Amino acid sequence: MRISDIQRCEVRPGRLVEWTFSPATIAAAAVLPPDPRPPAYIQESHVRTARSVRDDGLFVPTWLGAAFDLPGRADLDALEQALRDWTLRHETLRSGFRWVGDDMHRFTLAEKDVTLHREDVGDFAASDALIRYMQDRFDVAADALDWPNFIYAAVLRDESTSVYMAFDHTNVDAYSLQRIPEEIHDLYMAGVTGRPVAGPPVGSYVDFCDQERADADGIDDTHAIVARWREFIGRCDGRLPQFPVDLGLQPDGVLPAQKLLCEPLLDADAAAAFEEHCRPYGGSLVGILAATSLVVHELGGQPYYRTVVPFHTRLKSTWSDSVGWYVGGAPIEVPATRDFGTALTAVRSELRANRSLARIPLARVLRLLGSDFRPTSPDLHSIVSYVDARLIPGAARWTEKKAYALIRVSYGDQVCVWVNRMHEGLWLACRYPDTEVAYRNVRLYVEGLRELIASAPTHDRLRTSEPAFS
Repeated sequence: MRISDIQRCEVRPGRLVEWTFSPATIAAAAVLPPDPRPPAYIQESHVRTARSVRDDGLFVPTWLGAAFDLPGRADLDALEQALRDWTLRHETLRSGFRWVGDDMHRFTLAEKDVTLHREDVGDFAASDALIRYMQDRFDVAADALDWPNFIYAAVLRDESTSVYMAFDHTNVDAYSLQRIPEEIHDLYMAGVTGRPVAGPPVGSYVDFCDQERADADGIDDTHAIVARWREFIGRCDGRLPQFPVDLGLQPDGVLPAQKLLCEPLLDADAAAAFEEHCRPYGGSLVGILAATSLVVHELGGQPYYRTVVPFHTRLKSTWSDSVGWYVGGAPIEVPATRDFGTALTAVRSELRANRSLARIPLARVLRLLGSDFRPTSPDLHSIVSYVDARLIPGAARWTEKKAYALIRVSYGDQVCVWVNRMHEGLWLACRYPDTEVAYRNVRLYVEGLRELIASAPTHDRLRTSEPAFS
C-alpha cells in the first residue's frame, strides 16, 4: 500500500462511527491473571522508549494504521461483526501489558470476553475537521502506554464507506497493515451475503513472542552475533547508525518535530526494469540500498554507509498471515564508491553475511552489550526499508479501494525511509526532522535516488563529480 499520514490519505466528509473494546471487556481484562508468555524484546523496547520519552516531558504519538474503502453505505452490524471476528483471529489484539515494578507482565483475554462498543460520533461536513478529530482521537486511543491501544472507525457516505484502523506499534508491523483491507473486506462481505469465510487457523504472535524470547535469552555476551554487533557499533562511534547527511540538529537539543515526504518514485515499467537490472545481485532491495549509499556519499562525504536493514522474522509458515510486529534488523557497512555496480556487489555481500543477525532481537543484543542505550528518541536508528507488496492478497485493488498504510508523524531525530513496490510502481515515504537543512538534504536524497535507479537499467552510472557536502 501507499504509505502516508492521515492528512494525505483521501479523507472525505461523512458520518463518523467508532469502535473500541466495551467496558465489560476492559473490566474483564482488569482482573486477569498474568499470562506467562513474555513480551517480545521489540515490544518491550518500544514501550520502555515511550515511557522514557514521556518521562522527559514529551508526548510522542507513534501509532500505525490502515485506511481503505468499502462499497456503498456500510451495514454497521455486519461491519462490527467483521471487526470483532478479525480481532479474535489475531491473539495479540486481546493481549496487553501491565507494569509490576519495572517489569512488564502480559495479560490475555479469552475470546468469549471480547466485545466491541460502537459510538456514533456524528457528521463531519469538512475533511479538515474530520482529519483533526481522528488524529487527536487516535493519539489517545492507540497510545503505547495505555490499554486498549487500538481503535476502529468508519466514515459513512451513500456512495462509499471509509474504514480507519489505528494501532500502537506493539500490535502490528507494515505487513500486518497491508493485509487488513482484504481481510476486513472478505469478512464484511461474508456477513452481508451470508457466505462464511473459510481459511486455516492463524498463528499467534503472542506464541511467537514466547518462542523468540526463549531463543534470545539462550545466548550470552560471548555469542558470535553479539560480537559482530559490538564491532559494528564500535565503528559507528559507539552508537547505532544515523542517516549520514546533515539534518540541521543541535547537539543535545530537544527532540524535534518531524515532517513526512511521500510520493511515487518510479512507474511500473521503470520499477520492472530496475528489478531486472538488480536481479543478479539479489533484487531491488540490494539496488535501493546500493543507490542510497552512492547518493548519501555525495551529500555527506562519509567513507562508509552504515545502516540497520529491517527484515521480517516470519520464518515459519504458521506466522505468514499473523498480525504482529515480526521485524528484526541486520547491520551493513558499504564502502564509499561512485560506481553503482561496485555498490551492488558490496551490498549483496553484506546482506549475505549479516542477514542472519536479524534473528536475534536488537534490544537483546544491546542489553548484552551492557552499554547505556537509554533511548531518548522513538527511533533507535535510521532505516531504509524495501518491500515488494504485489503478492499480498488484494494488492491489485489497493488504488481502487483507496487503501493506505498510515504512520503518525510527530517527533524524532532520525530519517526513516520506506520504499514499497506495488502494481503501479515504486512508492516512497520518508519521515525526517523538521529543519530547513534536513528538508533540503532529504529532498536531494530522494531526487538523487530517483535519478539513479531510473538510469541504472540503461547504464551503470559512474560518479565523476566531487561529493557535495552540506
